[in-house]
Amino acid sequence: MSEKEKVDLEVETSEEVSQEVKKEQQNQEDVTVEEEPQLDEKEMLKNRIAELEDQYLRANAEFENMRKRLEKEKMSAVSYANEKFATDMLAIIDALDAASLLKESEDIKPEELFEKVKEGIDLTVDQFKKSFEKHGIEPVDTDGDFDPNFHNAVMQVDSEDKKSGEILQVFQKGYKIKDRVLRPAMVSIVK
Repeated sequence: MSEKEKVDLEVETSEEVSQEVKKEQQNQEDVTVEEEPQLDEKEMLKNRIAELEDQYLRANAEFENMRKRLEKEKMSAVSYANEKFATDMLAIIDALDAASLLKESEDIKPEELFEKVKEGIDLTVDQFKKSFEKHGIEPVDTDGDFDPNFHNAVMQVDSEDKKSGEILQVFQKGYKIKDRVLRPAMVSIVK
């Protein structure tokens, strides 16, 4: 090979190498350009995931706090559910305390004392009835036929005045609060 051919071959080879290098650089630039947005996109997704995790943790903590607060309020409501009823009973206990302090003196005769005590008991019973009514507590109806949902039959008696299954006598009053029976009435019924 001549000198000239050697030089031409080297020029061609160097041009090929140069073109190959340029292609490689171009490929690297393309890869770098493509990777940069991918890195930015990955970073954005990581940030979004972190943000969503934070929102989830905060929402969960808020839910737990609300649940605990509602549980505490529920316990408080249960503990103090009878507060109004108990307040209404205070006047009645005061009346009974005042009646227990009455005693026979020179000014009051035994017959008058008995009448005052009976009057005090009647007033106290009226206060009980008013308080019960105010809170939805009412006596169970005992007029008419026996109802096992509201009455407890302790005796069966023959009677010519009433028909079978009717209530003849009430031994103990029953009470209900709204539709729920607190205590059934204890009754005797006709056979």
